[in-house]
Amino acid sequence: MKLSPLNRRRFERFKANRRGWWSLWIFLVLFGLSLGAELIANDKPLVIHYEGDWYFPALKRYPETDFGGEFPLEANYKSPYIRELLAKKDAWVLWPPIPYSYQSINYDLKVPAPAPPSAENWLGTDDQGRDVLARVIYGFRISILFALTLTVLSSIIGVIAGALQGFYGGWVDLAGQRFLEIWSGLPVLYLLIILASFVQPNFWWLLGIMLLFSWMSLVDVVRAEFLRGRNLEYVRAARALGMKDMAIMYRHILPNAMVSTMTFMPFILTGAIGTLTALDFLGFGLPPGAPSLGELVAQGKSNLQAPWLGISAFAVLAIMLSLLVFIGESARDAFDPRK
Repeated sequence: MKLSPLNRRRFERFKANRRGWWSLWIFLVLFGLSLGAELIANDKPLVIHYEGDWYFPALKRYPETDFGGEFPLEANYKSPYIRELLAKKDAWVLWPPIPYSYQSINYDLKVPAPAPPSAENWLGTDDQGRDVLARVIYGFRISILFALTLTVLSSIIGVIAGALQGFYGGWVDLAGQRFLEIWSGLPVLYLLIILASFVQPNFWWLLGIMLLFSWMSLVDVVRAEFLRGRNLEYVRAARALGMKDMAIMYRHILPNAMVSTMTFMPFILTGAIGTLTALDFLGFGLPPGAPSLGELVAQGKSNLQAPWLGISAFAVLAIMLSLLVFIGESARDAFDPRK
């Protein structure tokens, strides 16, 4: 895809900021690795070669009868019984680097949980005997996916609301501003806690609740761009030629408004991660047992004798949010019209 001269200059300005450029690559590598979490941390083998056939337990469920077992239930590949069946046939088994999933419990701990870091559990275990590193990898993925989904949806709603207010003005702008004043004055975190306490929240339910309030952050920026852009000469000329309002908004004003929108999106992303972590820390976030960084922070608070829990959660959140902030600063400088 060929970039326009303006976008090429923006890309060069973004690339010239070495901190933001390297932060982007580090973030993409970490996020890409987390997307393949099942191939990195899993309590099921990646590949099994058994009696001439190939099996992929990490991607598909197989009953233990396929390996000579007695029950048509999913095989527990860590049980001595299944391992003995595989050993009898000289099966070839390839395990992931971390042989634990986020919900796996290490029943062979030599010390009471939470266990300190060891060769088997690189970051130790939590108070339920679950591998911390596996939960960090899965928690990183769900936090980023949640924040990305929330950022995209809230940006779409915020851009539409701001565009309508700024383009039409008058009573549309007046009514929209009064609504925003009332809606933004509500105690968001308290309302999220109250709404989340009514039902057992899951990923999509929590996303819908947070979407009720997160879309307001872009309205003022987009509204200001449309208020300015609707009076420009080329917009007036397009209107005089009979172009429809939606076409004018989409083709002539929205590209300019997207400049400021793009600079705000990384900061909306960090805010979404922080809110999700806070809700999980308070116990009103993802369902119990889900891989959550906020839940790991809460475990670190409750188990001060196990500092690896708090240190792991702090390190992951600090690295993740710092990378996103650096990327946002570089994007802001790249799209700055003064440059």
